[in-house]
Amino acid sequence: MPSPVQDLKSFVLPPNFRGRPAWFVQLWWIVQATAFHGSPQFLYGWRRFLLRLFGANIGRGVMIRPTVEITYPWKLSIGDYSWVGDYATLYTLGEIRIGDNACVSQHCYLATAYHDITRPTFDMIGSFVHIEPEAWLATRVFVAPGVTVGRGAVVGACSVVLKDVPPMMICAGNPARPLRKRPTVSDAAQERAAEQNSL
Repeated sequence: MPSPVQDLKSFVLPPNFRGRPAWFVQLWWIVQATAFHGSPQFLYGWRRFLLRLFGANIGRGVMIRPTVEITYPWKLSIGDYSWVGDYATLYTLGEIRIGDNACVSQHCYLATAYHDITRPTFDMIGSFVHIEPEAWLATRVFVAPGVTVGRGAVVGACSVVLKDVPPMMICAGNPARPLRKRPTVSDAAQERAAEQNSL
């Protein structure tokens, strides 16, 4: 009989991994399943209030849809005027930080922990995900633990982000790769001026 590579009965979370007592975690999950998920779409302020009540750092004007899943809100920080779309999962086993004016679209999955596959005990290892200001994750993007998506970057739909995304780049694919620079307002003005000069 070969020695086991995965013995799940031996799995134990690291001490204080959740960051709150078990009863507090369960209370949040009850509140999320009822008052949060059951709230009408337009009650963004109510959902901001609930998240702050449970320790999240939520900025002004943040728009979070009622179908969003957040594991531990006390490990979540979202900057001013950012959006989190329907059915996005913020798997905050570790820290998730989303900057100002960022957009996390529907069905995105931000993962902040992974298992050690070299140990039969399948140890859980916490990490982080940072989405910098003005970045946009299009629909169904997966972001792996330990990844930073740079300021103003765009990640195309259904992409798998396994390493840091450079600022102001459009990236896509599995794994996601930089494709081209994100255009700015000044870039567009320069292009129009060049077109007019060529006439």
